[in-house]
Amino acid sequence: MKRATATASLSVSFTVGLYGIAFGAAGIAAGFSLLQTCALSLLTFSGASQFAVVGVMGAGGSAISAISTASLLGIRNSLYGLRLAPLLKLRGLKRVVGAQVTIDESTGVALGQSDLGEDAMRQGFWLTGIGVYIFWNFFTVVGALGAQAMGDPAAWGLDAAVPAAFLGLVWPRLTNKRERTLAITAMALSLALTPFVAAGIPIISTALLALAFGWRARR
Repeated sequence: MKRATATASLSVSFTVGLYGIAFGAAGIAAGFSLLQTCALSLLTFSGASQFAVVGVMGAGGSAISAISTASLLGIRNSLYGLRLAPLLKLRGLKRVVGAQVTIDESTGVALGQSDLGEDAMRQGFWLTGIGVYIFWNFFTVVGALGAQAMGDPAAWGLDAAVPAAFLGLVWPRLTNKRERTLAITAMALSLALTPFVAAGIPIISTALLALAFGWRARR
């Protein structure tokens, strides 16, 4: 095992996993139970999609709106899977596990090890994917229990956890002017629509905007 790969994987896993605290608190603040909040992390395991679900449901949106939004945000994971399939060559149960941990971070670390060879890329994928899964779920429990112990979430400002944590997840990924422009445009669209449409529609609209922007950029 490459030491550099292991170090990168552990660093990313722990850092990203810490955001699970914010998600756990956000889930409780949105009215989800401890079990429901933890189940979202265990089964969905996609930060953006999870924050979208608790954000939409917490604002009074329907389950259909929440699921639609989460699904749109999760499309990129399917694209990651297509990109990594020739490298990982998974079969059976291992393929199911691999699909669950195919996220931004595991894909990023895997591709970042290309100079070290395919073995290092595979190690980076598995170490990061499983590492983030463990830390994310652990810190989800910590955040949820902490929010429960604090009583009324709104009184402590935990109702702001969803947008704050979502921003924390997104901001490091905005690496150029085009991406920042898209983020600002999407935010403006969401704010403009919020007073006039049902909860969940603004997020769906911004997700569609991002897809359209990406499609046009590739033409």
